[in-house]
Amino acid sequence: MASLWQREMVRFLRQRSRVIGALGTPLVFWLLVGSGFGSSFRPATGAPEQGYLEYFFPGTVLMVLLFTSIFSNISVIEERREGFLLSVLVAPASRLSLVLGKILGVTTLASLQGGLLLLLSPLLGIRIAWTQWPLLLAVVVLIAVALSSLGFALAWKLDSIQGFHALMNLLLVPMWLLSGALFPMSGASSWVRIVMLANPMTYAMSALRQVLYLGEGQAAPDVCSLATAVCVTLLFGVGTLIVSVALVSRRSL
Repeated sequence: MASLWQREMVRFLRQRSRVIGALGTPLVFWLLVGSGFGSSFRPATGAPEQGYLEYFFPGTVLMVLLFTSIFSNISVIEERREGFLLSVLVAPASRLSLVLGKILGVTTLASLQGGLLLLLSPLLGIRIAWTQWPLLLAVVVLIAVALSSLGFALAWKLDSIQGFHALMNLLLVPMWLLSGALFPMSGASSWVRIVMLANPMTYAMSALRQVLYLGEGQAAPDVCSLATAVCVTLLFGVGTLIVSVALVSRRSL
């Protein structure tokens, strides 16, 4: 497990284009979308006045975690083609170590990039106290585990990188769009609200947003409480991790 984790770190640092793409794309998206929608944005009823760039910032952090889970899990398909996964499966190690090593590597990368982006929060007037950082990073890691496990499970079932990208665009990107990252649930139509309530990423977004504004009275209460959001995200992460372990345990390459 430690060897697979280290391998993910080395591969990422040697591919500088992944570093630029993983951080640059969400930042460009944040600036363009935030600036374009800024004048038409209205905060949720009862929420303090805030600009769209500030509202969209937690959604950008979630996008970083999402993109990292997508790009990093492509290596599962590549390593199957190269025969590396076959050599791992025949090694005297459990398949659980394979799953945990890969997911731990992707989670570490996603959490580090999300943490780096959070350091820019003072530029928007978001002040994060030192006492908030442990809980905030814990939520980031929890979301990263859930998305990394989901990405691993989908990559393990697919044999084509093109098919993986198509499925990611069909599944994960809409989940992010309907998570409250772009617009609050209070302003959506009734059927969109139902979809958002059924979307596990909505609760991840709510937990991240509420922890980011913890103690300032600007948490988003239109979804659920912080405890409920964290519990749902935890169940989502545990569920996707169990699915990943089950898939690897029963399928041979």
